Amino acid sequence: MTISQRLREMSSLERRDALEELVLAYLRNVLSMTDDEDFAVDRSYFDMGMTSLTLTDARDYLQSLLDVTIDATVLFNEPTVGHLVNYLTDALSEVPADEETIHAA
Repeated sequence: MTISQRLREMSSLERRDALEELVLAYLRNVLSMTDDEDFAVDRSYFDMGMTSLTLTDARDYLQSLLDVTIDATVLFNEPTVGHLVNYLTDALSEVPADEETIHAA
């Protein structure tokens, strides 16, 4: 079972918490932060020291890992972890098109 499938089976609250942990762990690694350092989920990525290139890399990583499409505007219009996690929670709440086709058959 993939990470995406496991997340889809969780309740919305569990999914959001798991996604926040996953996204924070990845971004902490990118920014060379320790687990002890504060990472405010409502603070702009750019204020945290990220660049458009690191955000694009994060987008590519998360899209691949979670099997979702992340519109670039999600990262740049409201550039916070909280907004991204909310977006991913909603995206993973939707039934993938290939699963809809299977269930409809």
